[in-house]
Order: sequence, then C-alpha cells, then structure tokens
Amino acid sequence: MDIGDTVAPRSDQMNAEDMLTGERTFTVTEVRVTDSPEQPVSVYLAEFPDNRPWKPSKTDRRVLIMAWGNESKKYAGHRLTLYRNPDVKWAGEKVGGIRIRAMSHLPGGKRMAVALTETRGKRTPYVVEPLPDDAPTSPAVSIDLLADLVDTFKRKGIPEDAWRSGANQVTGGSATDLETITEAEALQVLDALKGRADVEEPS
Repeated sequence: MDIGDTVAPRSDQMNAEDMLTGERTFTVTEVRVTDSPEQPVSVYLAEFPDNRPWKPSKTDRRVLIMAWGNESKKYAGHRLTLYRNPDVKWAGEKVGGIRIRAMSHLPGGKRMAVALTETRGKRTPYVVEPLPDDAPTSPAVSIDLLADLVDTFKRKGIPEDAWRSGANQVTGGSATDLETITEAEALQVLDALKGRADVEEPS
C-alpha cells in the first residue's frame, strides 16, 4: 500500500514538504495580492489544489518580478519549476523552503543568474534555468492505463463524480471522461484530489 498520501501536509498553502519527492513544474492560473504583511502574494497553480496556493517568499517574489515584471496579471499561463531547498532558514534555523528552479518566458529565453539579499549583509546567487514557454504535449492515455487509473481511483475510495470534477479542474473544464485527458493530466487529477473531504483513504 502506498503511504505517501499519509504524510501530505494539511494547510491553506503549498509547503516545502510537498516537494519532498522532487521538483515539480506548474502552470500559473492566477495571482492574488492581499494586505498580509508576511505573505501578500498567492500564486494559484493549475496542477495543484486551488485551495492551497503557493505563497512565494520575498526572495522568490523578487525573482518573479525580475523574470516576468511587476504586473502579476500577465503571469497567467506562465510556467515554473519549484523544488525544496533544505538550506532555507527561518529565524536563523534551517527549516527548508520552496525555491524556483526554472521558469518560462525568461528575458531572451536565457538562463537568469542574479545575486539577491536573503539576510542582512549577505547576498546569495540565485540561478533560474529556462523552461519552454509552451508545455510539452503528451500522448493520449491508453485503454490499459485508463483501466489501471480507474482501479486506482476505486482503491483510493474516490467516487466517480469526484474524479470527473478533478479531471475538469486539471483540463480547464474540457474533460467529461477519462478518454479526453492525457496521461500526464490523469496523474495530475490524482494530485488535485489529494486532501479532498469527499475522498476517503482506504483502510
């Protein structure tokens, strides 16, 4: 039995623990700005539950501005790869945090290297690799894989209306059944359904 889901953090935002299995690439759907002094920016990602936005640190907000500009409304459709950096500190202690590995729509489409101030008097090099501006396409899901995927949904106690809803969330409302989504999107559906109240974990 896969116990990976049992350690998923319960929170109102993406956490560094979400990247423990490795870096992941996401597509920005929306950016919201609030009056929160600590975390004023919430970035919503197509491949992640929409009730858990990524709230970038000040360092990462500087990177976003340098790469994509000040106007956050233009970020929708842009892509970025996030990873867990274990060296990120909080209150002087290494606690780990989310950092940007790569981004689409970089100036000139080239690698970006900057020195940013992370602590008083200390500047740290920050390198961002280029991502293609358009997401790579993947082949349609095979019939055998569809059967395996449905079995996975059933084994995890995910009702049909829930995975259909998840499929529509991932594909922007265009998926009415599994035959309309790609293999990569199908796997994203599983991620999108994690933590939903109507999804029961198997006993």
